[in-house]
Amino acid sequence: MDIEQFIGGNAVVLALAALIILIVLKAVKIVPQSQKYVIERFGKLEKVLGPGINVIVPFFDSVAHKVSVLERQLPNASQDAITADNVLVKVETSVFYRVIEPEKTVYRIRDVDGAIATTVAGIVRSEIGKMELDSVQSNRADLISKVREQVAAMVDDWGIEVTRAEVLDVNLDDATRAAMLQQLNAERARRAQVTEAEGKRRAVELNADAELYAAEQLAKARRVLADAEAYSTSVIAEAIKQNGIEAAQYQVALKQVEALQEVAKGDGKQTILVPANALEAFSNAFTMFRGK
Repeated sequence: MDIEQFIGGNAVVLALAALIILIVLKAVKIVPQSQKYVIERFGKLEKVLGPGINVIVPFFDSVAHKVSVLERQLPNASQDAITADNVLVKVETSVFYRVIEPEKTVYRIRDVDGAIATTVAGIVRSEIGKMELDSVQSNRADLISKVREQVAAMVDDWGIEVTRAEVLDVNLDDATRAAMLQQLNAERARRAQVTEAEGKRRAVELNADAELYAAEQLAKARRVLADAEAYSTSVIAEAIKQNGIEAAQYQVALKQVEALQEVAKGDGKQTILVPANALEAFSNAFTMFRGK
């Protein structure tokens, strides 16, 4: 009887020990750093457990969801969009997000990846519809910023943080690409013609400037020559006024000498007829020169 009591007593102790161990296992939850646990009590949200050791009420509380808080990447998606100038483009996007409030993610949305992809596609179509094709190509950074802001605002109710939203590429269909290539070639030809025309116009302007400069310089030279002749005439007139007829005869004699010098120029084969009074002109000029 004593043995039976001993065995029975040990069984009770073992049962109590097993129950205590079970309660401890049910009550203590160790949550990894990369996850959060959503706890329910009788099917209703009770609380969310963060990383580390946590204690719950055993048999009443249970781990309903284990949610990863690591950053996730949606598969690259491609959707059609029409720009403000009616050009059909195919836009490729990529989205990164992470769960920050698991209780919202598990109770407010069933397929979070699909919901985010649909939201991004709608926002991209809307934003590209406000822009012309050239703006889409040149202001891609602004487009990405607007898409990221609107996506972040719309998924806030789902307990999600969008860390990155990228527009990877904007492609055109073959017909649009061929039309744009023709337009580009036409624009290049137009620019070449404009450049050639500008060059010709500039050449004409430079030539006109050169001719104007030459005319101005010739006019200046003529004015200088006229001034010199006027000055010479005034000097001669002053000399005649002061010295009388002798100064006039001296100038006439010098002109005769200069005329004979011009006549004498040549290749030596010409016949020169010297007036009878030529020697007298030389004599008078020399006499007057000595007299001076």
